[in-house]
Amino acid sequence: MFVHPLSDVHTTDIGEGSKVWQYSVVLTGAKIGENCNICAHTLIEGDVIIGNNVTVKSGVFLWDGISLESDVFIGPNATFTNDKMPRSKCYPEAFLRTLVKRGASVGANATILPGITIGEYSMVGAGAVVTKDVPAYAVVAGNPARVVKWVSKSD
Repeated sequence: MFVHPLSDVHTTDIGEGSKVWQYSVVLTGAKIGENCNICAHTLIEGDVIIGNNVTVKSGVFLWDGISLESDVFIGPNATFTNDKMPRSKCYPEAFLRTLVKRGASVGANATILPGITIGEYSMVGAGAVVTKDVPAYAVVAGNPARVVKWVSKSD
């Protein structure tokens, strides 16, 4: 594994072959699988699980309660949320769980609301606002995101 000296990594649970680039913050408890690429200017909180062969591009913050299965791609500046009713200094007893399933891709600047499941090998278009679960193999786009077509595992 490679951890850039200008990153701030507090977990030891990082798989072989993974890379964490500069200005990234990874908190204690986070789990990062093998052969992942965590690009610069990212934040990964402690209750985050990342599978194998995952790419997290720059400008992505993964908050408590988010899980990315293996072979997931998260595009630059994609935004995840974990609290449906956020208020300053008011925290829920537990954050909602968001799951991005195996092989899914989330496009640049997409927004994923909390408690969502993004299905296997689905694709979220750039700038989409995902307000409900995304079916496996679906391509969603728009605000709110809607299914615009279907793909196969090899597309």
